[in-house]
Amino acid sequence: MSGPAQAGPQRFLIVGAGLAGSLLAILLGKQGHEVIVCERRPDPRGKGFIGGRSINLALSARGINALAAAGLAERVLEDAIPMRGRMMHSTEGRLNYQRYSSDPNDHINSVSRGGLNLTLLDAAAELPNVRLLFNRRCTELDMNAPGAVFLDDSTGESERIEADAILGADGAYSAVRLEMQKTDRFNFSQSYLEHGYKELMIPPTAAGEFAIDPNALHIWPRGGSMMIALPNRDKTFTCTLFWPYEGEHGFSAIRGEGDIKPFFEKHYPDAVPLMPTLVEDYTRNPIGSLVTVRCAPWRLDGRVAILGDAAHAIVPFYGQGMNCAFEDCVALAERIESRGADREAAFAEFEAERKPNADAIADMALDNFIEMRDKVGSRVFLVKKKFEHALHRIFPRLYTPLYNYISFTLVPYAEARARAQRQTLIVRLCLGALGLLALVILVAIARSLAS
Repeated sequence: MSGPAQAGPQRFLIVGAGLAGSLLAILLGKQGHEVIVCERRPDPRGKGFIGGRSINLALSARGINALAAAGLAERVLEDAIPMRGRMMHSTEGRLNYQRYSSDPNDHINSVSRGGLNLTLLDAAAELPNVRLLFNRRCTELDMNAPGAVFLDDSTGESERIEADAILGADGAYSAVRLEMQKTDRFNFSQSYLEHGYKELMIPPTAAGEFAIDPNALHIWPRGGSMMIALPNRDKTFTCTLFWPYEGEHGFSAIRGEGDIKPFFEKHYPDAVPLMPTLVEDYTRNPIGSLVTVRCAPWRLDGRVAILGDAAHAIVPFYGQGMNCAFEDCVALAERIESRGADREAAFAEFEAERKPNADAIADMALDNFIEMRDKVGSRVFLVKKKFEHALHRIFPRLYTPLYNYISFTLVPYAEARARAQRQTLIVRLCLGALGLLALVILVAIARSLAS
């Protein structure tokens, strides 16, 4: 149970000062609660951003809405680069551009992970009731108190911190969730793709300009594997390989430095001239894994709750990991505000609302990986997308493509998927009816000519 009713502010301990933890600290701090945030890494405001994941992310409507709740949307968007569509690169170097939406105002935004994290930390630090502690590694979690012990890696000293509730925002390999996994009837699964990722870079041109169109997400789809590129404010592009670990087009196919350039010249010929540090980047940068995490419950009474990647890590192929985590932050903060001291009810309502949607976007992200690597370059796929855009343009209230629902609206993920499935069925029925009508007309014409 969450204990007796309390009047006024509560004390929250947030484990993890990444994107979700920082935003949640701001939202709860603005409600007047005392918030302590502990992060195992050094303070990036003094050391520079340190992270093991992609350096830029796709910010869309859900994330923007959450940042607006914290009063930070305009500040973040000032440094974002709008991407209005996909640019597909064939092995022959041909380009094929595909808008994300029939509405020219719709776009996603390339933002710096590190820059966004710094913005959130600065905003959290401005609140007098929010305390940020770094180099604090969680070594023990007491879920009954609740409290946690943190080891300061810079001094070797340990500190116990207690609070009314502990909120785990510490990523896919969450220390908070690990302790919850030891409790009875806790369901947990993690599933790795047979693909990993590695980051490369396209620098600016000699004139200091973008080497390729900065207002598109570039994709080199190769069937079973791909490379993508997102623009950065410094006129570079972050390129990410999504390759299987094994196979002809996998990481295992490159056995030494001498294999790198010939391999890319064969499969990504138009990119090689743009990547002068290709060999060095490929050799230096590690291969990262891609995991989907599902678990339940996300809470222990009113004492502990998890959110973001700690509760539902997803693969990055819908560009929704950050956006989904930010929606979590808003939903949890709203439940805490509406339920007051009844944290058990707040956490239960939060999980009931968010778990089905997290499961839905996890499935859609896996599906979109197949679409991006295998289908986006095909003529059938391109025709299908043009047809969807035409329907959306002609009947905007009756037909909305799934991608539009996910990236440009706040319709919950599970509901968006259900709507899109109904729409697809209706379109197929309509096309079938049109085909039948055309057949009837042709038969009638043939009979009239025969007579």
